[in-house]
Amino acid sequence: MQEIDVAGHVQKLLFPKSSPVCDWSCVGVKNRMAEGLGGDYFDFLSLPDGCQALFIGDVTGHGLSAAVVMTLVYGYIHRSAESICAPTEVVAWVNRFLLSFADRSEEFDHYFSSTLFLGFIQPESLMMAYVNAGHPAPLIRRGDRLYSLPTTAPPVGFFADPEIGMGTFQFEKQDRILLYTDGITESAGKLGGMYGFDRLEHLLKTTDSDHMEFLDRLFQDLKDFTGEAPPEDDCTAIVIDFHNRLPGLS
Repeated sequence: MQEIDVAGHVQKLLFPKSSPVCDWSCVGVKNRMAEGLGGDYFDFLSLPDGCQALFIGDVTGHGLSAAVVMTLVYGYIHRSAESICAPTEVVAWVNRFLLSFADRSEEFDHYFSSTLFLGFIQPESLMMAYVNAGHPAPLIRRGDRLYSLPTTAPPVGFFADPEIGMGTFQFEKQDRILLYTDGITESAGKLGGMYGFDRLEHLLKTTDSDHMEFLDRLFQDLKDFTGEAPPEDDCTAIVIDFHNRLPGLS
């Protein structure tokens, strides 16, 4: 048990301790692991060319096995994303990386798979190029409207030669994007049913507080819905509020 606790602390060291300091956006994240260890992972990377990378994913399974695979994927994405600002190439590399482990053991091959959303944002234009590899579709609020970013590829680690499509989205000032894992929408309620997409979308549309207050409200609403029972799955949410562009840009 002590080893699990130590592993949980080590895993927390991987995650960003604060949001990236940007002149063009505010970023907040909140994470709750079901078993102290888990398979949710996320990060924000400021690349040398000024591009901002962000990713969120959910490894198959729970607990220690998911945490081990999560650590592998997390490190590999870090190394890959820093060398090229191209989401399709990075996701293809991650897919081959996971398959290289899965090929070594038929008994454990199913552990080496993950959903993944990877985006690269150009701060000068607020244009994002992304791949959504089987991950729950991020939601974007613009005024009273919601947009979603559906899947463009299958989850990584399943297919040797998957079709990986790239999507783009042009952000505007005052947009808010919410990225999350399915531990939130699939949380079981104390009176039955799941938290669900409708409830999440309603909260996004009706909450005008800042990014951190929104996250606090989301996780409190989730707790009110599920009751005091511990979460059955890892829950992660990221909110990015887009405001003024970089100084000197119109």
